[in-house]
Amino acid sequence: MAIKKEVPQEHREELLKILKGRFEKNRNRHEGLEWNKVQAKLEANPDKLWSLDKMEETGGEPDVVGYDKNTDEYIFYDCSAESPKGRRSLCYDRAALDSRKEFKPENSALDAAASMGIELLTEDEYRELQNFGKFDSKTSSWVKTPADIRKLGGAVFCDFRYDTVFLYHNGAESYYAARGFRGSLRV
Repeated sequence: MAIKKEVPQEHREELLKILKGRFEKNRNRHEGLEWNKVQAKLEANPDKLWSLDKMEETGGEPDVVGYDKNTDEYIFYDCSAESPKGRRSLCYDRAALDSRKEFKPENSALDAAASMGIELLTEDEYRELQNFGKFDSKTSSWVKTPADIRKLGGAVFCDFRYDTVFLYHNGAESYYAARGFRGSLRV
């Protein structure tokens, strides 16, 4: 049975109010963009609004960070100060989750992102995010791992310490209470 990916009407107005408030409060993330145009796109794409709701529910605090003129899409990233609380303690992907014999986490970052209709940030997107503030100064976030690294059993994550973005590696099956993932969504 397919899940209906639409925010209930009674919750839609509340979600749009939250997103608008964040948009207005953090203008440095989207200079020159207008909320009414973003909202029109969201209302025309209820499945994308549903994904933003899932990002919000899990603590991501999604906000607009750009606009792609070529595709006519607004770009949202998770902008919570730390890795979203509702998306921590996850290994990297399904293969990593399946490889664990004991103490399996609840899910994997890639599976959780897919179920929400979002993508993990790439390393470049993660670095771009840091232009809008200081994110992950106490936590870390899985980022999209290059296929050659994943093929060898690894996965990569980033954090922000000492005014610097650090990229690290770990076994893809590892998981930690302070590591989650940040997502991106195009609307």
